Amino acid sequence: MNDEAIRQVLGLLYQEDTLRVLSALALGGTPEGAGLDREATRRALDRLERGGLVSRQDDGAWRVRRERFRELLHATARPAPPASTEEKVLQSFLVDGRLRAIPSKRDKQLVVLDYVAQVFEPGVRYSEREVNVALRAFHDDYAALRRYLVDEALLSRENNVYWRSGGSVDA
Repeated sequence: MNDEAIRQVLGLLYQEDTLRVLSALALGGTPEGAGLDREATRRALDRLERGGLVSRQDDGAWRVRRERFRELLHATARPAPPASTEEKVLQSFLVDGRLRAIPSKRDKQLVVLDYVAQVFEPGVRYSEREVNVALRAFHDDYAALRRYLVDEALLSRENNVYWRSGGSVDA
């Protein structure tokens, strides 16, 4: 299917006679219900049939081919852009925003930890309790997450006060 087929269908929908006949059929009526004379109705049905929007049944009745619109949509659909490596890691470890597990491989762990660190605002000081509450939203073992974040210098700690000290920052 090409752009010409799409232009053809749009052209049919733009013309008043074909739109009226198609509307009458789509609403469960007959082509004659479009209010056109017999010859205009016949010409409109011929054009709609060539465009794939209607078909004639074995009993002679006309029906709308709604699947034609799906065909056109599929023809114009663009594939989803490939996910980045980081997005693939996050998709495999996060379910509804929570970690299924803390990755054991360091490169994957860094991706997940960077994602988790985004919950902390740069320049803001947090008590250990506030850090625990934020991390518990990601995983039940919030103490391990907190330790990994500090070990990887994504969070810094002094006198039980934490602040974000690393990781990516949205500009």
